[in-house]
Amino acid sequence: MKSPVAVPSSVVARNALALIATVAAGAAVYWLRDILTPLAMAIFLLIMIDGLKRWVETRTPLTARWAGVAALALVVLGFFASIGIIVNGAAGFFGEASGVSQNLGPRIDQIIRDVWSLFNQQNPPTAQDLLRGVDLRGYLTSLAFQAQGVASGAFFVLVYLGFLLASRAGFQRKIVHMFPDRHQRTEAVAVFQRVRGGVEGYLWVQAVTGAMICVAAWILMRAVGLQNAEFWTFVIFIVGFIPVLGGAIAGLAPPLFALVQFDSYWPALILLGGLQAILFVVGNMVQPRMQGDNQNIDPVVVLLALAFWGKLWGVVGMFLSTPLAVMAMAILAEFRGSRWMAVLLSGDGEPYASEPNAQEGQARPRKGRDAGEDG
Repeated sequence: MKSPVAVPSSVVARNALALIATVAAGAAVYWLRDILTPLAMAIFLLIMIDGLKRWVETRTPLTARWAGVAALALVVLGFFASIGIIVNGAAGFFGEASGVSQNLGPRIDQIIRDVWSLFNQQNPPTAQDLLRGVDLRGYLTSLAFQAQGVASGAFFVLVYLGFLLASRAGFQRKIVHMFPDRHQRTEAVAVFQRVRGGVEGYLWVQAVTGAMICVAAWILMRAVGLQNAEFWTFVIFIVGFIPVLGGAIAGLAPPLFALVQFDSYWPALILLGGLQAILFVVGNMVQPRMQGDNQNIDPVVVLLALAFWGKLWGVVGMFLSTPLAVMAMAILAEFRGSRWMAVLLSGDGEPYASEPNAQEGQARPRKGRDAGEDG
């Protein structure tokens, strides 16, 4: 009989402690989601401001101070403009002037009759019959409370962002006191830069590919005459930051509303086929070439992160699911006891992204006191 593999007790204890800490952290982020959600969004915006500041500083004659002011203004204005466009655009789209609210019921009845006729069925149900058991008033009330929560959440995000910006002044001194040894301090800064680089790389890829999709989608929607094409273009760009679900919403929502606007089915079919083709080309040909090592995460992990953070933090968690997975992989890879989890999260088994200097950029476990020396 083959003897079992001997595993050092220290390794077992360390891995068990890591799993317990992970479960405890998950419970904490769930119970404290009302506090942590705006804080996470503020950190997300802070990373955007930092990346935009460096971009402005290298490409304009502005000094570092004024580049930071310009980046802060652009990100904050863009954040609140996004909320305003979504809220006002949705209100105008479903308002009386658009005609959607008046045509929705009769158009659904016509679609049902057409589908029933394809199968030679008689006495098709109406939209009122199908929605009789649905509590529309409850859904609308819930939607109103969610909209109110978005407005109040945006205020707290701004407050957190202000305090985070104010605390950056003493960050360098904190790093020096936390890591008196120069080697450890260099390693800590390298970890921070890897986390920041991964998140910034993800944001850059999603923003550029989202802009490509939006330009092509806007041309297509204007060509078929879809109402509020600009509103749908902005929605497509925003939901593009949600993995998996974002593509589904971008490819299906405009065609569904084209069914209500037009009497013919051809505009909806053209939109459906065109948007799916655009998403396929960008998602399978352009995006993988741009990602490189910036998003070296297993696709299954992306899906699980979407479900996990969406369950914990709702829509905000869906937006932040992939950046949070990138951050978790980069941090877990720095410690010997948790590096195996980073390997599982990575797409190719190498949780470190390749660096310019090949000698120093190889994937390797961190050494030092914080890495957990085993002697």
